Amino acid sequence: MDIISKEKRSWNMSRIRSKDTKPEKIVRSLLHRMGYRFRLHVNDLPGKPDIVLPKYKMVIFVHGCFWHRHPKCKYAYTPKSKIDFWGKKFADNIARFKIVKKELAHLKWKVVVIWECEIKSNAELEYKIRGFFRTKS
Repeated sequence: MDIISKEKRSWNMSRIRSKDTKPEKIVRSLLHRMGYRFRLHVNDLPGKPDIVLPKYKMVIFVHGCFWHRHPKCKYAYTPKSKIDFWGKKFADNIARFKIVKKELAHLKWKVVVIWECEIKSNAELEYKIRGFFRTKS
């Protein structure tokens, strides 16, 4: 049973953004300071990636740990109510992203996922991003 009213829950859910989220803006800001230029939410690519770096043929998805089920993350908890609903919702999100990754790989794009919990430290995030550019597909 939900502890808040249906109206309040609806209002809370309406505040959840699909793009231009705070974690996404932090990653974009850091990429820009590091000298990388990119495009945002490109409709022509599968999954409409959050950040697209055409020069490097790389896409970055900034995933929320809760919605995309970051393995072994404390933020990827499962709500105690509507267990069947949430289980299906999370399974669908994961399945959809697997398809998107395959489609992008088929198009020869490198796919990178940055999890919401990984942006807490700018130094660690910068180290991780530099690692993406060092690796070859």
